[in-house]
Amino acid sequence: MVDRRTFLAAIPLLALAACTGRGSDGQPAPSPSDPSTGPSSSAPSPTSSASGSASASTTSASAAPATGTVAVNRTVATGLNVPWGMVRLPGGDVLVTSRDTAAITRINLSSGAKTALGTVSQSVSNVSSGGEAGLLGIAASPDFASDRLLFVYHSTGSDNRVARLRYDESAPADSQLSGYTAVLTGIPHAVHHNGGGLAFGPDSMLYASTGDASQSSRSQDRNDLGGKILRMTPSGQPASGNPFSGSVVWTLGHRNVQGLAWDAQGRMWASEFGDHQADELNLIEKGRNYGWPDVEGTGGGSGFTDPVATWGTDVDSPSGIAIAGGSVWMAALRGARLWRVPLDGTKLVADPASFLQGSHGRLRSVLALDDHTLLVGTSNTDGRSQPGSGDDRLLELKVT
Repeated sequence: MVDRRTFLAAIPLLALAACTGRGSDGQPAPSPSDPSTGPSSSAPSPTSSASGSASASTTSASAAPATGTVAVNRTVATGLNVPWGMVRLPGGDVLVTSRDTAAITRINLSSGAKTALGTVSQSVSNVSSGGEAGLLGIAASPDFASDRLLFVYHSTGSDNRVARLRYDESAPADSQLSGYTAVLTGIPHAVHHNGGGLAFGPDSMLYASTGDASQSSRSQDRNDLGGKILRMTPSGQPASGNPFSGSVVWTLGHRNVQGLAWDAQGRMWASEFGDHQADELNLIEKGRNYGWPDVEGTGGGSGFTDPVATWGTDVDSPSGIAIAGGSVWMAALRGARLWRVPLDGTKLVADPASFLQGSHGRLRSVLALDDHTLLVGTSNTDGRSQPGSGDDRLLELKVT
């Protein structure tokens, strides 16, 4: 186990200032049965940054089309409890974490059959106090076929952490997880802004996204794990090539990142909750500072990196993202919709477009099954919405 104190430099921490903004998951979404109560048409529209926009007339042949379509093929599974993270196994099944019950469930995409693998016993949810902590992200080892290792990002009573589990599908149902080992501890924990994204990158290193734990000064402090994207080895050590010697910090200046994804060229993207002004889609590059709390949205100036696109906070509250067909697909909680962000490389082809507005309630997780098929999880049992019949559910979408 690697505690953050083993690699933090021994310098005084910055004074901590309490965050007074909105909770990261936004306000309750409209009921799925009443989409007419969703955000009004006068809500702020998504915008591109000055440094990251492109007109359709300048796009290349490989760019995503300016307009797209979304169709719900089917409901894959129902009756899930706050599905948060998703990962696909080599055989095609998907594992889903449940935030408040700390359960991991295996779902057969063909039949919808659910198998309970067990729970992460050290995981603690704070939903009873209106919180967002619990069992969050999940990733499978790049060598999963041989080592059977899973990684989770979860909350305890005192911190957020990354842990490793071994999955033995030959064991009895609901007891197929064993060998719990914490690989990175000491990530700041609070009622809100706990981050939770977890994924292996194309470099086989493990990336985790953290929140500022409602103390915004953490985000600019390189010696604090809050408000960062972290890059580590599977054992929790700082990865070779990280920008700051002896540190797992990859980028800083984040408020609360939950969605992580890589495009076909290996570029990293992340969704980020803003405060009251702008939610963000960021292109993540080594060692960059994304501005929080000094700047929210665009216009940070020298030393800060602007987002590629921003949204009004009442139409977004972005969580999971995936990349398919040259577009970033972003799930919105408060906005209760799926955003499509068409790209030509790192530039916008056209303004982002929203789909499924209000029709399925709050959307949390997105997983690309192939270049035109997404798996999307709803989040109507998270305490901020009125669940509908069958909630929460996984939907299979056909997208272009």
